[in-house]
Amino acid sequence: MTPLVMVHGFMGGSRQWAEQTKALASCVDVVTVDLPGFGLNAHLQAPDTITDYATWVLDHLRAKGIDRFHLLGHSMGGMIAQEMVALSPDRVDRLVLYGTGATGVLPGRFEPIHISKTRAQTDGPRKTARRIAATWFLDREGAAGFEPCASIAERSSLQAIVAGLNAMEGWNGETNLVAIKSPTLVIWGDHDRTYPWHQTEQLWTVIDDTSLAVIPNCAHAAHLEKPGIFNSILRDFFEGVGSADRSSAVLEASAHVT
Repeated sequence: MTPLVMVHGFMGGSRQWAEQTKALASCVDVVTVDLPGFGLNAHLQAPDTITDYATWVLDHLRAKGIDRFHLLGHSMGGMIAQEMVALSPDRVDRLVLYGTGATGVLPGRFEPIHISKTRAQTDGPRKTARRIAATWFLDREGAAGFEPCASIAERSSLQAIVAGLNAMEGWNGETNLVAIKSPTLVIWGDHDRTYPWHQTEQLWTVIDDTSLAVIPNCAHAAHLEKPGIFNSILRDFFEGVGSADRSSAVLEASAHVT
């Protein structure tokens, strides 16, 4: 069984995928990673380029004996996933780009990246982690999944926060999109405050073999806000539904799973 590697985003960690690890066990072996500087690897120095993150993940997987895999990247992890495909296209079978885009400066983000860097220096890492994590949920701090998610974000050091923001700001993967040949699923929450629709639309329309799932009434952390819908969409994609039927199956899952 080809493993599914799940790459978290900015200030995330492997623990955020607990529901997906259980829900997808029947169709894929889930492998989660903690990027250097974040989650369980918060003690490591965080790189400040997306290419360095991608290289680190590829090397980490090879050291674990994982040469070929499905790949899911969320947010900054989606940028890393795109870069991983660019660096090693032969290693990636199916690709999921979730709550992400191909433009690192994030036009339309809830605040410009340079403002986030300035505020992080002023407010400190813990306050910054909680403030930004709140934007990932439709109901902000009132969301059921906010506290567990914020507790992961709070592990990030100031160095990791600034490095991650620098990495995103300095990256652009638009020219790589046409070279992606893996069957790809793009997932987006319709109230995402980090990645506006035009980022999602670009992935959907430029990558050759792509399906789209828009999850209603959630923001950037759809896998925590609407795990039933999110997990059903992933199961459909990884259980090998034919490309001709996949779009209708995704829409059906979105309409009927609560």
